[in-house]
Amino acid sequence: MNEIKKHVFVCVNERNERNPKGCCASKDSLKIMTQLKRTIKDKGIKDIRVNKSGCLGCCENGVSCVIYPEGTWYTIPNKEKSILEISESIINGEISKNYLMYSDK
Repeated sequence: MNEIKKHVFVCVNERNERNPKGCCASKDSLKIMTQLKRTIKDKGIKDIRVNKSGCLGCCENGVSCVIYPEGTWYTIPNKEKSILEISESIINGEISKNYLMYSDK
């Protein structure tokens, strides 16, 4: 098994449709997580792991994603451009300001 340098968690939490916070699952978060994972894998990157997570507490902002160990939080619109930009920022150790919710950097 390769050493994992970064771990990406994408919220796929489901809530009742009447909940005012909404939920990431209703915004295609599983599809987004799969696309993000595929984009990183297709570039031959083996030290970044992408997994689904339960609620990250930011569903009202859109699909939530957090990257460890740096503690960078993104909201990911269901658009190929955003997924590509965020995956590039993860791979290159940069921060995508366009989708940033929070960063320890």
